[in-house]
Amino acid sequence: MRKSLSRLASRGLTVAAAIGLSSCALLSSPPGETTLQDRLAVMPTQNLPLEQPVTIYWNAHQVPFIEATTDQDAAFALGLVHAHLRLGQMELLRRVSQARLSEIGGPIGPVGDIEEVLKIIDLGRTSKQVYANMPADTRAWLDSFVAGVNHYQRTTDRLPHEYTLLGLDREPWQPHEILTIGRLASVDVSWLVWFRLMALRDRPDWPELWARALEQGTASATSFAWQDDKAINRLAELLTLAAKWGSNSFAVNGTKTATGNAIIASDPHLGVGLPNLWVLAGVKSPSYHTVGLMVPGIPFVAVGRNQDIAWGGTNMRSASSDLLDVSSVSVDQITQREIDVDVRWWFDGSVTARDTPYGPILSDAEIFPARDGEVLALKWIGHYPSDELTSMLRVNQAADWEGFRAALEGFAISPQNFIYADANGNVGQVTATHLPARSTTPPEDIVQPLEAASAWDTIVTSRDLPSAFNPEDGFVASANNKPADAAIPIGYFFSGDDRILRMRDVLGDAENLTVDDMRELQTDTFMRSAVLLRDAMVSKLPATAILDADAQKALEALRSWNGRYDLDSGGAVAFETAAAVLIPSLLSPAEQVAFEVGGAEYADYALMVEQTPPDQLAEPLAAALSQAGKTLADHPTWGHFHTLKVQHNFAAIPLIGDRYKVAEVPWPGSGETLWKADHPLATGPTQTTYGAQSRHISDMSDLDSNWFVLLGGNDGWINSANFADQIDLFGRGEMIHVPMRIETIAREFQYKTVLQP
Repeated sequence: MRKSLSRLASRGLTVAAAIGLSSCALLSSPPGETTLQDRLAVMPTQNLPLEQPVTIYWNAHQVPFIEATTDQDAAFALGLVHAHLRLGQMELLRRVSQARLSEIGGPIGPVGDIEEVLKIIDLGRTSKQVYANMPADTRAWLDSFVAGVNHYQRTTDRLPHEYTLLGLDREPWQPHEILTIGRLASVDVSWLVWFRLMALRDRPDWPELWARALEQGTASATSFAWQDDKAINRLAELLTLAAKWGSNSFAVNGTKTATGNAIIASDPHLGVGLPNLWVLAGVKSPSYHTVGLMVPGIPFVAVGRNQDIAWGGTNMRSASSDLLDVSSVSVDQITQREIDVDVRWWFDGSVTARDTPYGPILSDAEIFPARDGEVLALKWIGHYPSDELTSMLRVNQAADWEGFRAALEGFAISPQNFIYADANGNVGQVTATHLPARSTTPPEDIVQPLEAASAWDTIVTSRDLPSAFNPEDGFVASANNKPADAAIPIGYFFSGDDRILRMRDVLGDAENLTVDDMRELQTDTFMRSAVLLRDAMVSKLPATAILDADAQKALEALRSWNGRYDLDSGGAVAFETAAAVLIPSLLSPAEQVAFEVGGAEYADYALMVEQTPPDQLAEPLAAALSQAGKTLADHPTWGHFHTLKVQHNFAAIPLIGDRYKVAEVPWPGSGETLWKADHPLATGPTQTTYGAQSRHISDMSDLDSNWFVLLGGNDGWINSANFADQIDLFGRGEMIHVPMRIETIAREFQYKTVLQP
């Protein structure tokens, strides 16, 4: 793309800000309040391309359960349902996954730079090939789903608000585009680390910085806001919102439950904007009887259950990519793509992308830095033609552990620690991904020499990676933590141990567990490493430290704090504020950079405090406590200090963003509590932008014992009755009952739509 396009305005403007400069956006008001009955009335019901009538049951939260006589009818109805609930969101995902941002954002700010990177990567590189090679039953399911989406879009006379605001047309969907959205939801977490570290490679202390990053081994802990290139920040935010970066998932077998059968619980962690990044639905047809969370536009249950088994999972954060220096590759091995770019409100342009046998040349993108003489190619497992749709449809159909494991052998990305439970009381865990057979020696740099590509000659699958079935302690759990050791390195950047240790502490000795117990654990706000740092701060405070009245108040709050980030906690405010002041004062320049890029557990800083001579702690501790006391005076509880903005992502648009704001509510939890609510480490009020945003629990003793909740609502139609109706439920730790027996559904789901051929 012509580089000048990205410099027509400040690089700090987002895509949403660009939209806000359109007169159409200024004049396009969101729809008014819409009732559930009005929403259901727009569903097409007559003269549909069906073999038999299909019944869709709806509850008061507009959660659908589809009952169909044939699989193809079920898939078609599922496509109708996804389009009805989330068509506007699906269109955004389609354009992001295909790097078509300029079509909606125009030439403003970092849009062109972000689009250039995404076009070079080409998320959909193998989508058509995967579709062509699918088993016949998978292709038939996908084709029918897409037909349902297209029928809804073509026939509805009430398109979502996104169409008007973004200037969208009724563009028919193609099956391969669904697969490309799947690739968007599966991008490598390593890329986010690279984006933040690449600009530091010219520093003289770069080897030390890289070693520190590998030593810390985390890319998710709370840290200060990273002041880096704005376009890279926007790209990172975009990928974080779209991809499955976090989660908790755990299951206990029948020896530890009150029913004598297994119970599973999962809560994915993603961006917290509206609409939610999951849609909740159920399906019953000859081959499927499932209920759970689906990515809008992708026709399988990602987190949920069928009549025999249940599944959840957490992103493994495995190393699914390498950056290779291909400067020595001969010219005849490099091919070139010229990609047209449609630009809203401006002249169209183009992007030139170059490809090598080792992947696309990422360093051709303006925002991706490389040293002089380097040519950097991206080697990514997502560029291999793996068929996750078939794998997950097989999971949705699986009846036992063997079927579950076999289904996941073809699952390459996003890398997942899958958690399993079944109706016979068993639990298990599968490391599901495809990885190159790398050396166990850690890489010396982000950029690998070309010889490192030989590791990709052998691809390891879940057959060769760790798994567990009915472990002796009676439970399995995962929280993006470092997985069990394998013959190859699985990855280098994982979450800390806070969440996994908390699950192990609670579940290890537990007996007679119930659904309520699992719900209580999902909403737990205790952070072990914060307590360790608090204890170190209090115990190491020198007697000679001079504390003012504010510091004394904060010290008292710290000493009485129970380590929980509950709404009424003053100790949480005192701790977070004191930590925000103290930690940077203890770090060397290299440690400061490592902290800002990825952070570390509070336990690491507790050890640092323990090892610091007392005379060096008096002044920084006094300053930290004094600031904490001042903050407490203005924000006496965690609920005052820490909030959640309930809003559509369009709220970022200048001038008109207020139209898309729903509420700002006090919010419990913190960066590494089980109720994950990530936020910057700060001395003043802060907001969560990433964390727990959906929950699932199933008791496998009862087909009807399934519970879900979304942070937001199931309907993506702005200002509908079900757009944000689950916020209060989520905040109270409550959930929605979603049974699977049709007779129970017919009794509890009070609305019904019958689709006629």
